[in-house]
Amino acid sequence: MTSPARPRPWARVRPVLDAIWAYPRRSPLTVAYVCLLLATHAWVEYGMTADRSAELLRYFSTNLDNLHDHPVSALLGSALFFDGTLTDVTSVGFGGTFITLGLGVCGCLAWAERRWGGLRAAGTFLLGHIGATLLTAVVIAVALRHGWYPPSVRQADDYGISYGAQSVMAAATIGLPRWSRLPWVLFVLAWPFGGGDDWPGPLPEFSTIGHLLAAALGFALLAVGPVARRSRGWRPV
Repeated sequence: MTSPARPRPWARVRPVLDAIWAYPRRSPLTVAYVCLLLATHAWVEYGMTADRSAELLRYFSTNLDNLHDHPVSALLGSALFFDGTLTDVTSVGFGGTFITLGLGVCGCLAWAERRWGGLRAAGTFLLGHIGATLLTAVVIAVALRHGWYPPSVRQADDYGISYGAQSVMAAATIGLPRWSRLPWVLFVLAWPFGGGDDWPGPLPEFSTIGHLLAAALGFALLAVGPVARRSRGWRPV
């Protein structure tokens, strides 16, 4: 009796290589966006002086003053940068980059583009980015009125892709095996509390609230999605 042939090492590696090779073709919008984010990150980190970089990011921050003064450029420009690091792998900032850029954009946004198409994937991302930003602005305004946040929050730096990534991560729950959905939901809701920021009052730090609101918007899409698919004849690819 002959023993079954062992699979060659190449047979185990090939599916991974095939997936990497197919990634740009199946998720071109995500690849283009990641390249843009890496380019703007390199430009801000290495192509500008520290003062000029800080001035640029301050202009695109979606704080209350900027949303009142130039809302469109702040909302759109904020999505061109990510707030984190790619080199200091032991820092909290790298952990945030791994979650938002790695899991959120490279992983979940690419999955959404493959399954729903580029427009719906981009819409899910923008819903979190813009919707959560505006809702957070309302929370900040109310908190300032009651003295729950310091006045400096009006000019705080708040830019990046994390709200959009959070919304896509929440919406991508539907694509996971059933046994892993609850742990993933808990992770999506818990990681915004991992920065170690002190609560300035009865509310968490405003960016934590923003991430929770972005997740809520992403989860809400799962509730309305089946209705929209039935009414429009949508089918996953």
